[in-house]
Amino acid sequence: MSTTLPHAPLPADRAEAAEAFEDYKPPLSPGHAVVEANRCLYCEDAPCTIACPTHIDIPTFIRKIATGNIRGSAKTIFSSNILGMSCARVCPVEVLCVGDCVYNHLDQPPIQIGKLQRYATDVAFAEGWRFFEAGAPTGRSVGLVGAGPASLACAHELRRLGHACTIYEKRDVVGGLNSTGVAPYKMRADRSLEEVEWVLGIGGIEVKTGVELGRDLSFEALEAQHDAVFLGFGLGPDSWLEAAGSELSGVEGAVEFIEGMKLGTPDVSEVRRAVVIGGGNTALDAVRELVRMGIASVTMVYRGTEERMSGYAHEWKAGKLEDVKALWQRQPVGFEGEGRVTGVRCVKLGQDRQPIAGSEEVVPADLVLLAIGQGKLGELVSGLDGVTVERGRVVVGPDGATGRPGVFAGGDCANGGKEVVNAVAEGKAAAQAIHRSLGGN
Repeated sequence: MSTTLPHAPLPADRAEAAEAFEDYKPPLSPGHAVVEANRCLYCEDAPCTIACPTHIDIPTFIRKIATGNIRGSAKTIFSSNILGMSCARVCPVEVLCVGDCVYNHLDQPPIQIGKLQRYATDVAFAEGWRFFEAGAPTGRSVGLVGAGPASLACAHELRRLGHACTIYEKRDVVGGLNSTGVAPYKMRADRSLEEVEWVLGIGGIEVKTGVELGRDLSFEALEAQHDAVFLGFGLGPDSWLEAAGSELSGVEGAVEFIEGMKLGTPDVSEVRRAVVIGGGNTALDAVRELVRMGIASVTMVYRGTEERMSGYAHEWKAGKLEDVKALWQRQPVGFEGEGRVTGVRCVKLGQDRQPIAGSEEVVPADLVLLAIGQGKLGELVSGLDGVTVERGRVVVGPDGATGRPGVFAGGDCANGGKEVVNAVAEGKAAAQAIHRSLGGN
């Protein structure tokens, strides 16, 4: 258990893919940033700001870049989103702020908002700028479960309001999916941990790693130690495909594989053909990561159609440009191999999603990643009076409140698995609600 360090050091010999991958969204040069910022129309109604879950004042931060006020630009961003550095890298801006840029309606390229945000926040980190201080002590404390974006945003906001915070994290590495689950070509683990330390730099946030709710700490003890509790424990392990051969070596969960890539030293030197099962954003992260690892053949197998896949269209478009193949309307029914997987048995599905007789085929594979979802962890608190859990998710109101006084939740454990920026917004909103519940204004 750690109470002095925010995280365990990363393995020195880890083979994080980011060491070999080119940056997914290369940064803007200072000159390019100024030119791009000057394209902004500074819309009064700012649909881009409305589209951002944390409602960053985007026209203002862009205007400040255009006028050379990078410090002011960064402060504008961080005032709304304390994890603005990572969100600039991992946010699907194409369907959020950039997707709502008015230039899209003028047959002009939209403003590169994400890259401009990255430019300002990267300068802030490089210069060591800090913008916020802890508020006057209130004598109240809040316990937060999980050290991902929701809890980090919640704790930082609570410290600005003067409340003491303790974060309990079951892993040795903090930062949530930014550190362990986001593909490294978007967000490197060491960069995520740098952001964590920057957020914790406000002071007064204690982090205890290696502490798991229900194993090392009961909920009753948690409530007894704190005046309020925030649940930000995210999602569980990869969902598994219960089919013949699923126990074979080489059949792995996609999120677990990505974590191994970011924190460990996975050996894929013998892998020539990889298959990713699923059609969501985790599947798209996985296939694009595998291509960058030099695997010759990467195929995505999805039971739905290309038009109805749940993953973002812009991510799939990029995957196709990188020579990722896809088999649509295929249902995996088993795995081939002796000891190690050699192929995935699939049947083709008709428009009614029923198997087509005689359509079974084997897709060759030395590695199979399952990207069919993650388990929900709501059962950790499902027995508590006043806490409602539906389909594994903790049910909350708009401000993150559960039905149990003093208990709030946000992030993936409550929303079922959205973006980092959603977790930040929910954590910050919950912090304000917690503050009010403790007598603040």
